[in-house]
Amino acid sequence: MSAVLDVRDLAVAYETRRGRVVAVDGIDIRIEPGEAVALVGETGSGKTTAALASIGLLPRGAVRLRGTVRLGALDITGWSPRRLERILGRDVGLVPQDPTASLDPLKTVGWQIGEVLRIHGERDRARIAQEVEGLLERVGLADTARIARSYPHELSGGQRQRVLIAGAVALRPGLIVADESTSALDVTVQRTVLDLLDDLRREDRSGLLFVTHDLAVAAERADRIIVLEGGAVQDAGDVRTVLGGAGHRAAPYTRRLIADAPALQPARFREAPPATGEPPAIEVAGLAKVFTGHRGRPDVAALRDVSFTVARGTTHAIVGESGSGKSTVARIALGFESPSAGTVKVAGTDVSGAQGHGLRGAGLRRFRASVQLVYQSPYASLDPSLSILDTVSEPLRRIGGLPRREARRCAAELLERVALAPALHDRRPRELSGGQRQRVAIARAIAPRPEVLVLDEPVSALDVTVQAQILALLDDLQREFGLTYLFISHDLAVVRQIADTVTVLAHGRVEETGTARDVFERPRSDYTVALLEAIPVPSLAPAPLPTIIGGPA
Repeated sequence: MSAVLDVRDLAVAYETRRGRVVAVDGIDIRIEPGEAVALVGETGSGKTTAALASIGLLPRGAVRLRGTVRLGALDITGWSPRRLERILGRDVGLVPQDPTASLDPLKTVGWQIGEVLRIHGERDRARIAQEVEGLLERVGLADTARIARSYPHELSGGQRQRVLIAGAVALRPGLIVADESTSALDVTVQRTVLDLLDDLRREDRSGLLFVTHDLAVAAERADRIIVLEGGAVQDAGDVRTVLGGAGHRAAPYTRRLIADAPALQPARFREAPPATGEPPAIEVAGLAKVFTGHRGRPDVAALRDVSFTVARGTTHAIVGESGSGKSTVARIALGFESPSAGTVKVAGTDVSGAQGHGLRGAGLRRFRASVQLVYQSPYASLDPSLSILDTVSEPLRRIGGLPRREARRCAAELLERVALAPALHDRRPRELSGGQRQRVAIARAIAPRPEVLVLDEPVSALDVTVQAQILALLDDLQREFGLTYLFISHDLAVVRQIADTVTVLAHGRVEETGTARDVFERPRSDYTVALLEAIPVPSLAPAPLPTIIGGPA
């Protein structure tokens, strides 16, 4: 049987106002039936461009410079978009990264899955409806009739991702391409989705090409791996050989990715901070939050009897799956929501009634100066119209009351402190990388000299190398300024690295609270055990017969 995908010497460039920029430079990809190959690398490495070009889908502004692409027995090199429509869905299924952006919010998910069948000739409505429910059941969704009638916003992130997979495998294609399909999911949902893709691959003998910046996921799930940097192959071969095989000389870039991936490193925990006798920076006792239902919908208990304390100068992580209540805790700590019951003190201020009453005027301004927030997305959290210097100087003027010139001078010092050189200070956010933008967000947050930083998934949108740089920066700033961190995350490998203490939430309740070492090494809750077991833990024993599939010999 021929390979389901055979790409040779593929090169792709983008036409820009500054000239042609080569994004992929001469890569080979070969995938046999039932085999999984991972494309890994940082943002800008060319992995998504390579994956899409490998199925004939050149991104906007891209041109193929050279190379051939074969899907099974078909040579699709140079095919037009109209001609490609005949095979997309039938011979190759695509699972994109973001189900929110990929699903039409105005159509039911059943209609959208059925569209794949209609495009390829099915006209019987009853048969389509039956096929759709069968596909939803195949990807592990219960109550399929209700799911089919649902709109995307009525489903969870994991359910939406399964819907995308159902559409991708509707016609049992020989090749499935998954582009960062689990990067935004909690560890347990991520494992479920990856298990599903593995099961479908075994059942249908489909090849799987998946794009990821998560080296641990690639190491656990792929048979072979291609490591890209700057559009060029740095390493390629059997996963166990490339990432840990005896006798294989990994490229420097590959070694750096391995060193920066928390899940691939031995567990290490921060030393317990010395007791100071000072009152805690954060005290939460008996916290409850109920969101009132509207239009006949029932009330939702988001938090129930949550309690924990955070010592000054330490990092406390709140972990759990989507819907566990961790973001609600953060919003209450910031004064954005008021609790239904319980007390919350942050930096010496009782914020239990901050929403609607309690903190006002000067008291609210003082609180805002003492507690700051770093958002998850460095792309959405910065004003695109402001230079990064003005972005950081603004809180110094509004909260600190500094004159414009003095605020800009202090902002420049802060930007240099987070390793952003003066040459970057006049740039707008769109001119910066994701890691640079998150450094700007951190500089803005520490500008008013807060006591507490609430960090809401601050590295989940970043590649592992940039992630490691940001975590090191946060550690340095904490030691320098005595900051206390409330760290919200679903990435337990990161939490293991940065947290002193941890609270595990499930369905709004505390499963357990303790030191990071105790929670990770001696978990008391079955739920915590399930979370820990979902962390990718690849076996990197040397493979006996490595097979090189691209790049330098």
